[in-house]
Amino acid sequence: MNARSDIHDRLAASLREARKARGLSLDAVAKLSGVSRSMVSQIERGESSPTVATLWNLTQALQVDFAGLLEGRPAPGIEITRASAAPVIARSPGVRIRILSPAEAVGEHEVYDLSFEPGAALVSDPHSPGCREHLTVVEGALSVQSGEDAEDLGPGDTARYAADRPHAIRAGAKARAILIVQGS
Repeated sequence: MNARSDIHDRLAASLREARKARGLSLDAVAKLSGVSRSMVSQIERGESSPTVATLWNLTQALQVDFAGLLEGRPAPGIEITRASAAPVIARSPGVRIRILSPAEAVGEHEVYDLSFEPGAALVSDPHSPGCREHLTVVEGALSVQSGEDAEDLGPGDTARYAADRPHAIRAGAKARAILIVQGS
């Protein structure tokens, strides 16, 4: 193995591990970094040599040290993501989406802490076939719609629904919920 392929392999592994450790999908990294999803995927597979600017954007989005990207680090016995360091996606006005997923769950299920301002909505296009969401209201009230079906939820209520069709979560007043996306 030559030094160039070894560097590509270590870079690919480091970026993939950093993404998974933060519970981010390829789409989320693309949105946070401004690097296309396909480019992120190619870099993670070691099929592309990123520019310094691209690497900088990715390390900023993943909150990893640019200088230490190629260094091997032992995995800690307990992995912690502090509340202030959990990645946040601001996809819809008035909705804050904090990513809680552990690295080993990425691709199987994703866990989010959702905070809604009054009148805010999280409207989603269909996810992959067979995808389901599990929404539990922690505070306030929410309405959930999956295709033509709709239900109102209060504190402690959980809705499970198909997410492989258009779906939405709406808040009339301030609300908070935990969302698990399975089979994304």
